[in-house]
Formats: sequence, structure tokens, C-alpha cells
Amino acid sequence: MSEQLWAPWRFQYVSHADDKNSGGCIFCDLPSQENDRDNLILHRGIKAFVMLNAYPYTSGHLMVAPYRHGQDIALLADDELLEINQLVQKSCGWVTEVFHPDGFNIGVNMGRAAGAGIPQHLHWHVVPRWSGDTNFMTAIGDVRVIPQDLRQTWDLLKGVV
Repeated sequence: MSEQLWAPWRFQYVSHADDKNSGGCIFCDLPSQENDRDNLILHRGIKAFVMLNAYPYTSGHLMVAPYRHGQDIALLADDELLEINQLVQKSCGWVTEVFHPDGFNIGVNMGRAAGAGIPQHLHWHVVPRWSGDTNFMTAIGDVRVIPQDLRQTWDLLKGVV
């Protein structure tokens, strides 16, 4: 008997994977709207903002992005870099308060060759990690199990932001 793992939330991502190059940018479009919970925007700063990753590696996976559209870290101004790093630091604190991870992966994938899913707009990933969180699902099936709805995660984190 074959077993199936259903992940219907992934269909939206997979079915629109080619749309990333169609001119729209979530890091520009979503902050211009006003429904932060639906758009997963957790915090708005002056030069940058924090949002939940809609396709997370783990629960509490956040992204920090400047409002200004661009793909090269060398073109960011000092005040943008400062606020982004301050938001990365705050993001770790917020996630720690809610989820109590054992550690974090923090990084930037600059350019498609580096693994950037949205290479046209620079953004930082803040990924909470737990000892033993990589299991057979990730290693064999290239599948991650996220045990919590994104809106529930947003509600929990928004309570400490």
C-alpha cells in the first residue's frame, strides 16, 4: 500500500512558481496593502519590515526585507543595513520568546544561483532550529512538516512584537 502525504498549501506556490518573474514582487506589493495578518507582515519599520515566510522551513521562519526594491546588498544605504540587522536581532528575540528554538539559521541568498527564490528583492531569512528537527521526511522525502497554521503563528508572534 502506498502512503500519501497531503500538503495542499504547497499547490499555490508550485502552481505560481513561474509568476515570480512576471513583474510582481511580494516584498513591494504586500507592504503597500493594509491587511498585515493576511499578508503575514509581522512588523513594519522605517526602512524595512518583517514577515512570515508563506512557505517556511520551520515554524516561525521569518523574512526581513527593505522596502526599497533591489537585489544587491552593495546598493543598500547604511541606515537600511542598520535597521535590517536590528530587525534580524529582534526577530530572533520574538521567535525565541514564542517557540524556544535551540538555534537559528540566518542568511541571505543573493541571486538565483545562490538559491534565492525571489532574487529581484534582497531579503534575510531567520529560521529557528531545534535539535533533531531534520528527520526522515526532510532527508528522504524532501518534505518538511510544519505543525502550525501560518495565521496561528502570526497571532502568537504578533503578541510579543
